[in-house]
Amino acid sequence: MSWMKYKLSATGWITVTILCLISAGSANAGDKIRDALSALKSGNVRYLTGSAEYPRLNQARRNDTFRNGQHPFATVIACSDSRVLVETIFDQGIGDVFVIKVAGNVSDTDEIGSIEYGIDHLGTPVMVVLGHTSCGAVTAVVTEAEFHGSIPLLVDNIIPAVEKAKRNYPNLSGKDLVPEAVKMNVWQSIDDLFKNSPVTRKRVSSGVLTVVGAVYDLASGSVEWMGQHPEQGKLLSYTGSGH
Repeated sequence: MSWMKYKLSATGWITVTILCLISAGSANAGDKIRDALSALKSGNVRYLTGSAEYPRLNQARRNDTFRNGQHPFATVIACSDSRVLVETIFDQGIGDVFVIKVAGNVSDTDEIGSIEYGIDHLGTPVMVVLGHTSCGAVTAVVTEAEFHGSIPLLVDNIIPAVEKAKRNYPNLSGKDLVPEAVKMNVWQSIDDLFKNSPVTRKRVSSGVLTVVGAVYDLASGSVEWMGQHPEQGKLLSYTGSGH
């Protein structure tokens, strides 16, 4: 009888220990997310105020990342626009940010695979979809420009965002609609990511990753943080692969 009491007691302690470890792990993950977002936001402030530090761009950093591999703290998918220099905008250095660039910052198969490498294999706690003002790809869809070559297969990811912007802002048209369409396209990219990436949904649901949207202002250099997708709860309950 005394042995049984001890066994139950030991089992109870094991359970308590496991729960404490899970709680500590969740808290640690939350800290990593907050620290990563803070680093991006404070870096953009330095960039804006002319106090950029241009950190971790020396030979020592190159040697370290060559010998020990990359350990970025954020994954960012941004537009290919040559004016959107992700590391510069956030005042980060070599190995700090895992960047994917594609026209219109769309999340299609190749981009999602690259994102999954950043958030799952490299384990970044933050994933940012970074749109930008006056986006040429979004503007082309809004103004119904003529596309050639493989571009139609690229911008078809943007069409749903533009259609939603038109529904939500029926009083706007042409270039006046572009700013809202840019924001909708950020949400659309996150929507496509969640629907097509069970890995992303799992990591967000487990609390080790946050996915947020943002828009970079080409004129001012500031980043408008949009936060999590307004329908994230619904997207996390998606059960398909999306393909």
